[in-house]
Formats: sequence, C-alpha cells, structure tokens
Amino acid sequence: MTDLSSGPRHASEVILAAKNLTQQVNPGGETLTILQGVSLEIRRGESVAIVGRSGSGKTTLLGLLAGLDTPTAGEVILEGKAISRLSEDERAALRARRVGFVFQSFQLLPALSALENVMLPLELAGYPGPRVRATELLERVGLADRLNHTPRQLSGGEQQRVAIARAFACEPVILFADEPTGNLDNQTGQDIQQLLMTLNREQGTTLVMVTHDETLAARCQRRLTIEAGRLQTSREETV
Repeated sequence: MTDLSSGPRHASEVILAAKNLTQQVNPGGETLTILQGVSLEIRRGESVAIVGRSGSGKTTLLGLLAGLDTPTAGEVILEGKAISRLSEDERAALRARRVGFVFQSFQLLPALSALENVMLPLELAGYPGPRVRATELLERVGLADRLNHTPRQLSGGEQQRVAIARAFACEPVILFADEPTGNLDNQTGQDIQQLLMTLNREQGTTLVMVTHDETLAARCQRRLTIEAGRLQTSREETV
C-alpha cells in the first residue's frame, strides 16, 4: 500500500478563526437569530468536535466556517484570508484548493464508480495523474477491490470511505465533516472514526466535525459546545 503522507504538517499557527459570527434569517418576515457572537480559533493539525443539541446552530456554524455561506455579521478567516468577504466564485475556488468535505449522506454521484467519484475533484483541479492518485487513496481507505463499483453496489460504510477518499483527494489543509458517522451502524462508525483520526495524524489535515457521536467527539483534541446559537466557552474542552 502506498504511503500518501509526507509526514505531519502540524504547527502552532491558527489556520481558521471566526470573529463575532452572527447569522440571522427572516422566515415569514420575522428575524430569527441562529448564531450570535461566535468567536473561535482552530490551529493547524487540530481535530475539533462541534457538539450541541439539535437546532443549536452547529451545522450553520460549520457551513460558515467552510465558506458555504456568508454570515450576517462577523467574519471567517482561513489561512489569513477573510473568506466571508470573498465573492461566491472566489469562495468556491478557495474551497476547491484548500478545503475537503465529508457529509452524513455521502453525496456520491450515483452514475460514477468509486474510482470516478474520487477522480472527479482531481480532474477539475487539473491534478496530474488523477487515476493513480484516486487509486492510491481508495487503497488507503481499504477499497482496493471496489474501484469499479457504483455507490448502489457499496455498503454505507464503503460509500463513506469513498467520500473520505474524495475529500482528501486534493490534499486539503482542512476537512469539514457533518455527522460523518450519523448514517452508519456502530461498528462501521467506529471504523470511519479510526480512518479520520489516522488521516488527521498522518497527513496533518485539520479536522472540524459536527457530531452527536460522543465517542467521536471524545477522540478529538477539542470539543466546542454550541447552545442556542452561542459558543459556551466554559465548556470548551481540550483532550
């Protein structure tokens, strides 16, 4: 099996910061505050779990940190760049180069094989040798014998492994995961946890994960608790 890591790239610098993030929506003309005054810093190579009750604002926060949405107020800074000030096209280009995503629902393209799903972001980014890189990644996540299977021919755990391989394809500096074990049985969820933590350690990729899974949260270096749209600084834990 090919070792894809070049050693950990851990350092002490802040890779991601949020400053006084507030997010409001106006359903039916009534202003609803989802997040209010959230500030945080995440250092390169860290693994961070964002936890809280359903509806507390966790997924909204993740979307803002990842540049999928822009805040009503405040800013998000990734590698020194205020991404919340960028245009939608500029944010999309930054995400393609620097950010990876893993979702609860996998979000694989059903008509493509596992190999093709992982090759796609590499091809879009103009990565040299996309087939070789994608094959190595799928071997790394234990799917060497599933390269030509489509998502419907794969189990839930196998689909999530493909999604993780795809997320790491372009060597992101940071990976965001929204309930990555939420649709998996207990044993498969543990396997996916181990895979994420191994890749975090070996490749130095910063992990920021929203999760209800206490086991996964406990494996992260830090836990950030969101309650009613506010970060509970007294509950921030370092593992």
